[in-house]
Amino acid sequence: MPSEIHRPLWFSRLAVSSLALSLFLMGAVAVPVMAQNAGNPYGEWRYIWADMSSTRYSPVDQINADNFEDLEVAWVWRGDNFSPSPDFIMRSTPIYVDGMLYTVAGTRRTVAAIDPSTGETIWTFREPYTERWEGSPRKNYGRGVAYAEVDGRGVIYVVTPAFFLHALDAKTGEPIEGFGGQMPIDGFPETGTVDMMATLGHPYDVYSGVDPEVGAITTSSPPLIVNGVIIVGNSAHQGGGYTRLENIPGDVQAFDARTGEHLWTFHTIPRAGEFGNDTWENDAWEWTGNTNVWAPLSADPDANLVYLPTDAPTNDYFGGFRPGDNLFSSSLVAVDIRTGERRWHFQMIHHDIWDWDLPVATQLVDVTVDGVEIPAAVQTSKQTFVYAFNRVTGEPIWPIEERPVPPGDVPGEWYSPTQPFPSRPAAYELQGLSEDDLMDFTPELRAMALEAVSDVKLGPIFTPYVHLDNEDGWRSAAQCPSATGGTNIPGGPVIDPTSGILYVQSRKACSGGVLGPGSNRDDGSPQDNQPGRTVVDFASAPGGGFAAIDGLPIFKPPYGRITAIDMNTGEHLWWIPNGDTPDEIAEHPLLEGVDIPNTGYQGNATALVTSTLLMFAEGRGGRPAWYAADKRTGERVGSVEIPAPVNTAPMTFLHEGVQYVVVPIAGEGPDGERIPGSLAALRLP
Repeated sequence: MPSEIHRPLWFSRLAVSSLALSLFLMGAVAVPVMAQNAGNPYGEWRYIWADMSSTRYSPVDQINADNFEDLEVAWVWRGDNFSPSPDFIMRSTPIYVDGMLYTVAGTRRTVAAIDPSTGETIWTFREPYTERWEGSPRKNYGRGVAYAEVDGRGVIYVVTPAFFLHALDAKTGEPIEGFGGQMPIDGFPETGTVDMMATLGHPYDVYSGVDPEVGAITTSSPPLIVNGVIIVGNSAHQGGGYTRLENIPGDVQAFDARTGEHLWTFHTIPRAGEFGNDTWENDAWEWTGNTNVWAPLSADPDANLVYLPTDAPTNDYFGGFRPGDNLFSSSLVAVDIRTGERRWHFQMIHHDIWDWDLPVATQLVDVTVDGVEIPAAVQTSKQTFVYAFNRVTGEPIWPIEERPVPPGDVPGEWYSPTQPFPSRPAAYELQGLSEDDLMDFTPELRAMALEAVSDVKLGPIFTPYVHLDNEDGWRSAAQCPSATGGTNIPGGPVIDPTSGILYVQSRKACSGGVLGPGSNRDDGSPQDNQPGRTVVDFASAPGGGFAAIDGLPIFKPPYGRITAIDMNTGEHLWWIPNGDTPDEIAEHPLLEGVDIPNTGYQGNATALVTSTLLMFAEGRGGRPAWYAADKRTGERVGSVEIPAPVNTAPMTFLHEGVQYVVVPIAGEGPDGERIPGSLAALRLP
């Protein structure tokens, strides 16, 4: 394969200077250059991941180790008022700007301004009904809003499931005059709206959207506004269930923050004549889709770069119809904010057939490596690698090596003979599966685990799926991490810009990788959840599962963890279990009388970091508890009860001299009451 497919294109090298190494914390960590403000004034939380660098860090220190367990619930804002479903999940992380909280809620992605002291709703905005909204594949996936100041006025920007972009006055919720225009649909405001389908380049109806045979596109994460430019990513159907070839590519668009004028489009699947087009053999670029940028975005305004972490292509687990490396799928792409031109890229997975897309924001931090100051871009992944680059040039901070990976034998599939492996930091969670990884609480359970995988193809990471009629009789192949394992967006990493320490959550999980004929699942007739026209030769098939025995994970604990990694050295500092052993594990009859360690919860820990503490929750379905740990050592500081489990990334801010922590919650509370998607605010008495 051509070497330029595997490596970033270098444009220039940033001049660097030497800095004397200082000791930090326990005498083991080098102090980085300095903490960036990254567009977030002290005490605020202006982006869903805190700042333009996506650190999820706040310097506010009113809540500390001495008083953490004094935290109490200040108010609960109920999201079920904005959704017809009692099982609505709150996926939105609020932002706090100039004395006000802003969030979205419900399947209509209603925007709400909330009083930070009381939880009172100040104003709301809801987009009118359209068939485009009705057919959206991710109505209940709104992750928040964006903010910018334009001509001295605060503006809230929101993208919706129907693929509209709205600009609202932050104080009143009224649509912004002179932004976009009026849609020819009843109920839409006269101004303040941009139809993002109009500039996407596909035939569509303004009311009903794109023909489902062409594909589907929607949004989940909010846009990012940098240097007067709105950059908008997008989403597609949930992965794993695709059985069609065609879909809409996840092209990224940019608009003027003042007028809504379309500025540029970056093609995540390169078109004819564009760099990377030759990595889509069989002319698959013409009709293959996805490669979305659905995770939150990050940007370096001084370098004028926005960082795009991309998705896998259609059809997740089979790509025989799209031979080649398939740029820019499963890649990190740095794009010029003014022009949309690619400045550098790195592809983490060539020809992704594992659905190991990049699900979290790129984190920007200044580090000191071997005495040299480096502006870094840090990308964590589902496969539990940390990829670290000079964020201006794209040069890896530590070597990333192309290594041979196991071949596959699914008929018609195209396999990359190598994949990139970071030499540092080491992987932070289970990769691949061997018999040594299987549980051994008791000899009986060990024997049961061995029996469960006796017809499962074990192997290292990047072991391909098998097909139902494989010659060796494998029931499935072990995909470890699974597409929902490793690091994923319900939790995601946090990074301390004052120390350069990354705190990354991970979930230990495997799935059974087996493919069967696409026609077994799809007869080719129109289906609501299947965009496209042509049924694939192979799709994910049932019957391959093996990862649990009577509810016990088949592998050794911990089942979920948080790992601290020094990004100045690439060394792991410590790890802690994600919360505590679940009751269903601790009280399992097969473990009666067995002294088991703290297994942690098998979920995505949701965390933030301050100047003194790492605070986190077990994640969706976990305990309704909020924990704190010493960020230097990982030692547990304490825990407090909250109304329901935390579902996504939390946030913190300082309002009228009081520090608040707001956690998005849903699920069963301590008293057994089921709480729908809501926000809970914590503060000291």
